[in-house]
Amino acid sequence: MRKQTELTLPDPAPAPAPDTAPGATAPSFEETLAQLEDHVRRLDAGDLPLEQALALFEQGVGLVRQCQDLLDTAERRIVELSEGPGGLEERPFDGGARSQD
Repeated sequence: MRKQTELTLPDPAPAPAPDTAPGATAPSFEETLAQLEDHVRRLDAGDLPLEQALALFEQGVGLVRQCQDLLDTAERRIVELSEGPGGLEERPFDGGARSQD
């Protein structure tokens, strides 16, 4: 029986930082997701040289992290309305006690 070797890649490089010129705004979730989807389409095509494919993959991992950060920020901004003794009350949304791995 043949022993399978595991390929270990270094931690991926973060996606390029957004333009931080004065007055510039960070890309929105939708813009970041669109860029990630473009990376996935290009990788799925399967016609990129290995180094370029790895670079796109690493950038994609950074984009996934940016999307997750934006979603986490949005989740913290959500407020639940619940019935309390004084009527409707606002309280932070807990998201259903998500476990962290």
